[in-house]
Amino acid sequence: MESNTFKIRGFKESDFTQVHDFLNINLEFDSISTEILSEKLYKDPNFDINNVHIAEINNKIAGFIQGVTRDIKELRYAYIKLFAVDKTYRRQGIGTKLYNKAYEYFLKQNADIIRVYDVPLNYFMPGIDPRYTAGLCFFEKLGFKKFDETCNLKVNLQKQDWVKTEDIDKFKHKNIIVKRAESHDAEELFEFVDEEWTLWKHEVKMALSSNPPAVFIARFDGKIKAFSAYNGNNLGSAWFGPMGTHPDLRGKGTGGILLKLCLQDMKDQGFKHSTIPWVGPISFYSNYAGAVVDRVFWRYQFHVK
Repeated sequence: MESNTFKIRGFKESDFTQVHDFLNINLEFDSISTEILSEKLYKDPNFDINNVHIAEINNKIAGFIQGVTRDIKELRYAYIKLFAVDKTYRRQGIGTKLYNKAYEYFLKQNADIIRVYDVPLNYFMPGIDPRYTAGLCFFEKLGFKKFDETCNLKVNLQKQDWVKTEDIDKFKHKNIIVKRAESHDAEELFEFVDEEWTLWKHEVKMALSSNPPAVFIARFDGKIKAFSAYNGNNLGSAWFGPMGTHPDLRGKGTGGILLKLCLQDMKDQGFKHSTIPWVGPISFYSNYAGAVVDRVFWRYQFHVK
C-alpha cells in the first residue's frame, strides 16, 4: 500500500513536462499548452524560481503553486499565479502547505496585498472561476475576501469578414490613419501606453514582437492616439488585448475598427474563436463584435499589512 505522506520541494526545470501534464489533469475547466506554461513561468517579468513549489507523493506531483510579486502604485502586490492540487489528494493539507511556502516568500518580499490569479502583465486567468468551488472555499478559509468580479467574452471569428478596405479608408477623411504597427512605431507607442496604461506595456511589447506585429494603431494629426493588440498574453490562444484610446478619438469608431483588425488577423490565422479577457465595457464588445459572456471570475485579495 502506497503512503500518502507528501513533501514540499522547489520546482526544477526538469519538472516542466510533469507539471504541464499535472495542471491539465487537475484544472478541469482549463487547458494549458506547453507554450503558455513556459510563458507563465519563464516569461513573467518577475519570475523567481524560488517561489515555485511542488508537493510530491511517491515521486509524483500532487500539488503545484507559483507566486510572483509586482510593485504597483507604491504597493507591493503578491499573486498566486498558478495553483492546483491533485483531485485524489485534496483535503489532506497539501494546498495549505503549498500556500504557506508561497506566503513565507511573500512576507520576505514585504508584500502588502496578496491576490489570486489576476496577475497584471502576464496571467492565465483574471480571477477564480467559481466553478472551482473547492479552491474558492480554500482561499476564503485563509481569510481572502472577494472584492470584485470580471468576465471573459468569446467572439465567433468565422461568422463574418471583419474589415474591408473601405472601412479603413473612411477614417482618412477624419485625418485618422489606421494601420498595423511597425518596429519604428515602437518608441512612440510605448510612450503613449505609459501615459495611461503603464501596466499594459509588457503585453504590448509581447504583441509587437509577434510576426507580423499583433498591434494596430490609429494616428490622429500624425500622433498615435489609439491602439489594439492580441497575442500579448497566453500566446497562440487568440487572446485579444489590450486596447486603449485617447479621449481625442473616443466616440469616433476608432476603437471598433482597431478591434476588428485584430479579429480579422486571428481569423486569417485559422482561429475559430477569440477570447476577450478581463472585460470592463461588455456593451462595447457586444456591439462591435457580437461578443458573449463566456466565463465569470471572482477576484479575491488578502491584506498582509
